[in-house]
Amino acid sequence: MPAFLVNVIIENKPEIVDPEGNTILNDLILKDKKTSVKKIRSAKMLRFQIEAKDKALAEKTVMDLCNEFRIYNPLVSKVSVETLNA
Repeated sequence: MPAFLVNVIIENKPEIVDPEGNTILNDLILKDKKTSVKKIRSAKMLRFQIEAKDKALAEKTVMDLCNEFRIYNPLVSKVSVETLNA
């Protein structure tokens, strides 16, 4: 059975304040007045290595686990998934 790396990226929804991203922007980036960076959003990533029949099943299994164990709060977080062959 093929193995996949499934990256689950969890970040605050755009309308939710991101204090970590704001801190990085203000304290590290904006001190250099010449920068073109205007906004930073932080996120966390979980990397699952999973064996599955295909990419779609690997993603579904991982998302089912994330939802079952409440890995993220759907009220404030948005989730994206990237899947690679292991």
